[in-house]
Amino acid sequence: MKNDDTSLSKFISLILRHKPEEIGITLDKHGWADTAQLIKGIRSTGRRIDTETLERIVRNDEKQRYSFSEDGKKIRANQGHSIPVEVEMPVTPPPEKLYHGTSLRFLDSIKQSGILRMNRLYVHLSPDTETAFKVGSRHGKPVVLVIDTAAMLADGYQFRLSENGVWMSEDIPWKYVAEVLMPEN
Repeated sequence: MKNDDTSLSKFISLILRHKPEEIGITLDKHGWADTAQLIKGIRSTGRRIDTETLERIVRNDEKQRYSFSEDGKKIRANQGHSIPVEVEMPVTPPPEKLYHGTSLRFLDSIKQSGILRMNRLYVHLSPDTETAFKVGSRHGKPVVLVIDTAAMLADGYQFRLSENGVWMSEDIPWKYVAEVLMPEN
């Protein structure tokens, strides 16, 4: 992504996941925003964007954060919302283990309270340790918590899978953390 596209993508993420009112738009109950209204709202902040730029950002986003409706008239963030929306992610049986990347500085708190959604609708889980370490490194020295999803399923927990491959869960009590992985170096 071009540098301007990276900056715009971060702003779009803020709008579609947390603060649509900042540019005067609303999301429907499933998190969809009118594409034309999004572009108009972003332009009202002095940022330069058009349909071609928005399509390029969505297409080139390495984390696949956004989706267009089939007709392209609506757009939404795939996950990560702090505002109440139902993104229509299917309940899906997960693999036996999933991974949660965090920072070592949060580990004692997680041992006490579990992995909490905090200001998001769901806890985010990765399908592999590499992705989880990348996520954890954004917050400091990374650690990866190996989650025993088979035990969680047996206890009635549900998992959802977003369009971009991120697994979602409710808060996860510490008892479901099977292992703590540290970086090798």
